[in-house]
Amino acid sequence: MNKENTVSRLPVMSGKRAHAVTSDGEHQQPAQKKMRKVDIDPAPRARPAATVVPKRMLPPKQAVTRPLRPTGAATVAAGPSQGLHRPPVASVPKAGATAISKGPKRPGWDLKGKVSDMEVKVQTYQSRVKSVNQENENLKDSISKIQKRESQMQEENVQLKKRLRECEEELSALCSMKKDLEMVSKERDDLQRELSNLSEQHKVLQGLRDNLESELCNVQSQLSVQTSALNRCQDSLRQSQETVSSLQETVAQQRDELHHGEMERRKLHNTIQELKGNIRVFCRVRPLLTEGKSEIPHIQLPAHDNKSLTLARVEESHTGRTVDTQKSYNFSFDRVFGPSARQQEVFEEISLLVQSALDGYNVCCFAYGQTGSGKTYTMEGGDLEDMRGVIPRAVQQIFKSAQALKEQGWQYTFTASFVEIYNETLRDLLYTGKSNKRPEHEIRKVSNNEITVTNLTYQKVSTEDEVCNLILLANQNRSTARTNMNDHSSRSHSVFQLDIDGENRDRDIKCK
Repeated sequence: MNKENTVSRLPVMSGKRAHAVTSDGEHQQPAQKKMRKVDIDPAPRARPAATVVPKRMLPPKQAVTRPLRPTGAATVAAGPSQGLHRPPVASVPKAGATAISKGPKRPGWDLKGKVSDMEVKVQTYQSRVKSVNQENENLKDSISKIQKRESQMQEENVQLKKRLRECEEELSALCSMKKDLEMVSKERDDLQRELSNLSEQHKVLQGLRDNLESELCNVQSQLSVQTSALNRCQDSLRQSQETVSSLQETVAQQRDELHHGEMERRKLHNTIQELKGNIRVFCRVRPLLTEGKSEIPHIQLPAHDNKSLTLARVEESHTGRTVDTQKSYNFSFDRVFGPSARQQEVFEEISLLVQSALDGYNVCCFAYGQTGSGKTYTMEGGDLEDMRGVIPRAVQQIFKSAQALKEQGWQYTFTASFVEIYNETLRDLLYTGKSNKRPEHEIRKVSNNEITVTNLTYQKVSTEDEVCNLILLANQNRSTARTNMNDHSSRSHSVFQLDIDGENRDRDIKCK
């Protein structure tokens, strides 16, 4: 169809037919048989026998126009095709297929004959117009029916679309339900497997429960027996607690008595030491170095007295006598040790003084004598157990006594130092630095009447072995030289000092 509205596709017949020849020699259709379009004129011309076709409703898609082909009869397209409704199209008979037969051409002067021919043609066209009008009416009826059918089809199409949307929604819902159903089925399978596992575990647990119930019965019977035994134990425990409480009171009393006894012991012990003498002098005679001689002719030790010593000396005569005179000199000491005296005997005599050091008293023990008289041997001794000297034995006794006094609440700390006096110069024997960087030392008196040495090494010790290691270090650092009487004389004075700090926190007592 053209873009303009079409009024009729039926040809309009006129009394004359004009044939025109184009410049290229082709014949054109008669002017009155051409399709007429609606001209947008303010006053359209009236056309005889015109059929008005109502404007059809176009579908959403653009309709495809097809050229009209002339046919011998009018045809009507009934029924929509794929939603596109086409209006009935009237076919126009061909120019040569008319019911009027042309006779021989009349001459120009035969007007009457021409008029009769025209009348015949007019009658023929009028009959054709009537038939066309009737056909037009039929087409209008069919068009109205088709339009009604089209509206019904549109309504049905809308309903079907609506139903299609509903079906699509239901389909999507069913798909989601299918997925959910698959998940639920999977969960059901998992739950069934879990249920089977739980059922097996339940059977096992039931067996265990039965065993536990039987064991519980046995335990309950044993519990009743144990309950009676517990009651007896509780009775005995109450009695034991009463006994323990009484014993604790007794222990507390005994601790108090022990403390008072310890204080009394310290007091009496130191009183005895004072009665014996705060300053005691012992004499030890060194045996001869010459083998085979055990007696010293010029020294006499009385057998019944261990506190006296007699020295015999031969003097030359100054009066011309031929016989030399022999004089004896008697000396008395707190104790005299002969050449056969062992290291243990010497230490036993001063061991009580070591106990006084733990009691908080200052104790000093030193050896004095000429070179080679045995001072170092007496104080330090040798490597064997029987040859140990006074210092290692005193240290051993101090640590043993301190360990025993721990049960009474005493805690001790020990600090050791070792100094040498050589050529009136102080040397720190525990110094481990470089020899050219040794500090200078001076003896000073502090405010509490204590004597101290400046820049001296004070080493904390807690065992006997640590003290022995310090003594070995000090012996390596001592100054030695050859003398007339001793090839390895120390040629110096050494002082070993062990500071003891004791504290009893339960009794709030300190000693130093």
